[in-house]
Amino acid sequence: MIRAAIVGATGYTGAELVRLLSRHPEVKLVGLTSQQYAGQPYENVFHHFADQVDLHCSPQHIEEIVADADVLFLAVPHGLSVPWVVESLRQGKKVIDLGADFRFRRADVYEKWYSTHHDAPELLAEAVYGLPELKREAVAKARVVANPGCYPTASVLSVAPILGKGIINEGRLIIDAKSGVSGAGRKLNTPSLYAEANENINAYNVGKHRHIPEIEQEIAERAGLQADQMAISFTPHLTPMTRGILATVYADIQAGVKITTDELRQMYQEFYAGEFFVHVMKEGVWPHTKWSYGSNHAFIGVTVEERTGRIIVSTAIDNLVKGASGQAIQNMNILFGLPEKTAIEAPGMFP
Repeated sequence: MIRAAIVGATGYTGAELVRLLSRHPEVKLVGLTSQQYAGQPYENVFHHFADQVDLHCSPQHIEEIVADADVLFLAVPHGLSVPWVVESLRQGKKVIDLGADFRFRRADVYEKWYSTHHDAPELLAEAVYGLPELKREAVAKARVVANPGCYPTASVLSVAPILGKGIINEGRLIIDAKSGVSGAGRKLNTPSLYAEANENINAYNVGKHRHIPEIEQEIAERAGLQADQMAISFTPHLTPMTRGILATVYADIQAGVKITTDELRQMYQEFYAGEFFVHVMKEGVWPHTKWSYGSNHAFIGVTVEERTGRIIVSTAIDNLVKGASGQAIQNMNILFGLPEKTAIEAPGMFP
């Protein structure tokens, strides 16, 4: 059995890790840390785990937690992962960081966008960006996996099949994205209050969302460009739903390139052939966030808008599962040589 510890187990992504890993046939949960609820039974924090998770929240004693686990999941805010990664590497353990601390190749990019000093820039080259559909082989060999952000997961999956092929202008993408309120985390936050978020939708962090450089980095890599050649427009929106992300990408077709919607869809179907969690929709079918609710599945719709000379791609995922905890478990399965869909294969809950 794989002994797994979750650092930051009482946030939304931490609770989702507990939900999925507690039913994983090859995993034993051995540690659930929490600063706020240390010493309390986990089922007293999340009552829906009553009689299912027999663990107490533990203080964050790094050396002890790492020593007792084979793999650590870090579900903590940015800026807090470095000590855990350093100790995990010292003890020869695997670590999957769901935060942003190890997603970037360059520390200066991280420090600029997150306004936080990186305490171990020498380890950034060690981390593998854990988008399994694109980096499966590298993940399998990794010691540190940087789990992608929710918006970047949907955005990069949206355009991966057409990058670096001379079809689109990769450096000038427009991404319009919608997210459920759980994306803001389990904390007191005025825009997330029911009276503020209900029956309302609004853009936020327009042109300055922290996921912009992450998206640019990964798209640039696949397109054969430098990150500073990228200038995407990314606008996220807060929507009155609990879970879900819908990312719609607009890409200008290169001058002289002729492509039909049928040809585009075939490219996507071929690219994602054999990918259990990625589903390319038939003509005229556009993804709904509800389809992915509670699941690790991604749904992609594509079209060529001949009138404007653009490709339009829309992708729906669950921000807490494929956009966070489910993808982290997908990465863990790869790290330990298990079938990739173990414990996360179920379809979404509907309606």
